Amino acid sequence: MATISTAKPLNYTNSVFSSSRTSLGRHQEQVIVFTTGKQASKRGKASTTPWLITCSAGDQQTVVIGLAADSGCGKSTFMRRLTSVFGGAAKPPRGGNPDSNTLISDTTTVICLDDYHSLDRTGRKEKGVTALDPRANDFDLMYEQVKALKDGIAVEKPIYNHVTGLLDPPELIKPPKILVIEGLHPMYDSRVRDLLDFSIYLDISNEVKFAWKIQRDMAERGHSLESIKASIEARKPDFDAYIDPQKQFADAVIEVLPTRLIPNDYEGKILRVRLIMREGIEHFNPVYLFDEGSTISWIPCGRKLTCSYPGIRLSCGPETYFGHEVTVLEMDGQFDKLDELIYVESHLSNISTKFYGEITQQILEHSEFPGSNNGTGLFQTIIGLKIRDLYHQIIPSKQLSQAQTQSAKA
Repeated sequence: MATISTAKPLNYTNSVFSSSRTSLGRHQEQVIVFTTGKQASKRGKASTTPWLITCSAGDQQTVVIGLAADSGCGKSTFMRRLTSVFGGAAKPPRGGNPDSNTLISDTTTVICLDDYHSLDRTGRKEKGVTALDPRANDFDLMYEQVKALKDGIAVEKPIYNHVTGLLDPPELIKPPKILVIEGLHPMYDSRVRDLLDFSIYLDISNEVKFAWKIQRDMAERGHSLESIKASIEARKPDFDAYIDPQKQFADAVIEVLPTRLIPNDYEGKILRVRLIMREGIEHFNPVYLFDEGSTISWIPCGRKLTCSYPGIRLSCGPETYFGHEVTVLEMDGQFDKLDELIYVESHLSNISTKFYGEITQQILEHSEFPGSNNGTGLFQTIIGLKIRDLYHQIIPSKQLSQAQTQSAKA
C-alpha cells in the first residue's frame, strides 16, 4: 500500500525517514520525502513542493541490477530479453505519464537513469555540457532513491521527457523484486555502484557503433551521414571520460566487435561478440565451453549446424581484464537456423537454465529482436538467465541473514 500527498516546503532535501520496526523486523510505516528543487514542470519551472510517500514495505526484498552503455547500444533490447526470462511483458506504468521511461513487469522494474538529468535539453545547451557529463546529472538523488527502493521504500522518481527535452512531474515507483537501473552512469558514482547486486556493461566498438547508428538514424530518423558523424564525434570526449571507464567495475561485459572471419569488414553485419565474466563474484559462476578453465577454440559448422559464409567460430578461456581474473566466452559469426542453436547450447556449462534447450527457446520466442542470430542475442539471454539464478540465490541468503539478526536480538 502506498499513499502520496503534498507537503509544505521543508528546509532539507532528499531526506529518508523510517519509523520503528516491529518485533519481526518489518517496517510498520516508512516515509520518504524528496525535495530536489530540480524537478520541473513541462514549462521548465522548478518545483519546490516535496512529495510525501508512505509505504508499508512488509518483507519485500529488492535485488538491484545495473546496466551501463552508451546511447544506441542495445540497452532496450537487452531489457526486453531480461524481463522475458522472468516472465511477463514489461510495460510503462499503467495510467501514468505516456512519456515515462520506466518499464514494469510482474517481477522487474526498469528505470532509465536519464530521469536523473539535473538539466533539461535547453539547460545543457546553455551550460555547454552533454548528458554524459556528470554535471548534468543528480547523483545524490539517484543514490538516495535507488537505496530507498532497495530498502523497500517507494519513491517519487523524476521523469526526463525525451520528446520535449524537459523534466516532467515525477512518478511513483514501488519497490519491485528486481530493480534494473539502465543508462549512462549506473556505475559512475561509488555510492550507487555499491548498491548493485550485479552489474553489466555493453561495450560496443566504435566501428560497430558507427554502423548501427547509420542503420538506425538514417533509416528510422532521417538523419544525414554527416550529422551522425558529427554527433558521434561531439559525444566521444565525454564518453571516453565518463562512460567507458565504468566497464572496469562491471561483473560482466558484453563486448561487440567487427568480425575476424571476413578480412577488412566494415559493414557491421557479421559480429564478433565476447562475454567477459569476472571470477569470484558471489552467486555467479562464469559460463564455459566444454572444459572449465581450459582454452578452447571450436568451429561447430558441419552436419549438426548449418552455417553459410563466413561460418561460426566459438572460443573460451581465462584472461585478465582490468587486473581481474575473468572467463571469456566468444562467438564470431551468425546462425542460419535459430533452432540449431540448441547444438551449441548443449556444449555450454553453468548457463543456469531450468530445462534443456531454454536458451534456444528464449531466442526463438523473440527471433525478431536485433542480434537473435549472433552472439549479442545469445549472450544477453545467458546473462538474463544468470541474473534469474542470482536472484533466487540472493533472496534466501538475505532472508536467512535477517532471521539470524532478529534471533540474536531476541
